[in-house]
Amino acid sequence: MVIQRRLPVWMKVPMPGGPVYTDLKKKLKSAKLHTVCEEAMCPNIGDCWERKTATFMILGDICTRACSYCAVSTGMPTGLDLDEPNRLAETVEKLGLKYAVITSVNRDDLPDGGSFIFSQCIKKIRIKLPNCKVEVLIPDFCGNWDSLKRVIDAKPDTLNHNIETVERIFHRIRAKGDYKLSLELLERTKKLSPQMVTKSGIMVGLGETLDEITQTMKNLRSVGCNLLTIGQYLRPSKKHIALAKWYTPVEFQELSEIALDLGFDNVASGPLVRSSYHADEQHESVLTKVK
Repeated sequence: MVIQRRLPVWMKVPMPGGPVYTDLKKKLKSAKLHTVCEEAMCPNIGDCWERKTATFMILGDICTRACSYCAVSTGMPTGLDLDEPNRLAETVEKLGLKYAVITSVNRDDLPDGGSFIFSQCIKKIRIKLPNCKVEVLIPDFCGNWDSLKRVIDAKPDTLNHNIETVERIFHRIRAKGDYKLSLELLERTKKLSPQMVTKSGIMVGLGETLDEITQTMKNLRSVGCNLLTIGQYLRPSKKHIALAKWYTPVEFQELSEIALDLGFDNVASGPLVRSSYHADEQHESVLTKVK
């Protein structure tokens, strides 16, 4: 079945370019910081940047993995920028953020997978802006649980690790990843820090079935995952895995209802939803339920 390349009407967004967007772009460039908003071609970049929210991508812009869905450049990174946590914290302070999201490329070339830099970023932001909440979207660290503990010990407010897709097609989508390892990471997080808010995300449109999506949700709930994002896969280029289906807004609503019935505290499900979509609101929903 050939999927039409033209975007459905519900996938179309205005071109970014407002005054706040332009100002933020300049500040990020001057600080020599990367954002996943730009590197992964996020469709929400205009909306988020106009709201003065951005997802920072640390540890460079070259990933040691080549996942078949991802637009981030792949190759062998060189060096490690030990001053990056300072620049990041200073930029977060200048922007006056109340909620900062930090993610990274995979750095399988580093013994700790980059966990030291993650922990330093969290700590430096805490010093500059004590009231700023921090969410980290981490890689699997190749199953290095000391690295996971190092990040958890820095006390992020939310720990996010995306499962990305269902088990049957996982290795076709994430050749160097492991479905069960990703679940174990989330499970170990809860064991190390039972009160830690955990989060994961699923892309749809890669050839999965509804039953498989539901099973993936059940697997995530079985390891105590609190928050979930579900978004439409967009093919970055012809060299990336082909799109299998456009999900409609109605279907995304149905997926949200299934997830909520399974016990997730909050679900962001929609065509343009990405990992950090309204991340602050998702985190707040968990705190509200606890109260």
